[in-house]
Amino acid sequence: MRNLLMKEMKLSASILSYLFIAFGLMFLLPGYPILCGVFFSCLGIFQGYQNAREANDLVFSALLPVSKQDVVKGKMLFACFIELCTLALMAIAMLLRMTVFTDSVVYRMNALMNANPFALGVAFLIFGLFNLIFIAGFFKTSYKLGKPFVTFIIVAFVAIGIAEALHFFPSLEALNAFGTEHLTLQLSLLVAGVLCYIILTWLALRSSMANFEKTDL
Repeated sequence: MRNLLMKEMKLSASILSYLFIAFGLMFLLPGYPILCGVFFSCLGIFQGYQNAREANDLVFSALLPVSKQDVVKGKMLFACFIELCTLALMAIAMLLRMTVFTDSVVYRMNALMNANPFALGVAFLIFGLFNLIFIAGFFKTSYKLGKPFVTFIIVAFVAIGIAEALHFFPSLEALNAFGTEHLTLQLSLLVAGVLCYIILTWLALRSSMANFEKTDL
């Protein structure tokens, strides 16, 4: 599996897959929908899948002495690698805003979602949705990219809009806590987001492997 991951990283990946990891730092931007950083990271992964399709990477991979299921696992593992790198940058930015910049006026006066564990949990959820909607959707045909990605875009921005709006509802203000306020609730929501990511990614992997096994390349 390590060799397949290296193949994905060195041969199949688009340079944008790596460059767009930096959008995780959008968690540092005040007055901006910070969860858009998740979408841009997913866009980088999408570019990698597009490049791989045009280069007939799946045919090449299927000719290697590995199972078709391992081919799917390698591609999913690479996507998760990019996602977790982006989430790591988001976590660093979140910790900076919760500690070093906790008294910063520009963040205190922020009307949009604050970078807190709830926001990070939602980022995990959206990445999970990307794996289930786009990656599993791609492997239904192992060729068509447009429809599953457009579907993901719609779902992702609906999720971002809902997440941004929730703290404006009465009794839900704690979702937008700043610094270390309501930390127990925030961490619980982060754990829920991580669990959603794991479940959705597992479902995406199972669906992708089953569909790719039936694909006639």
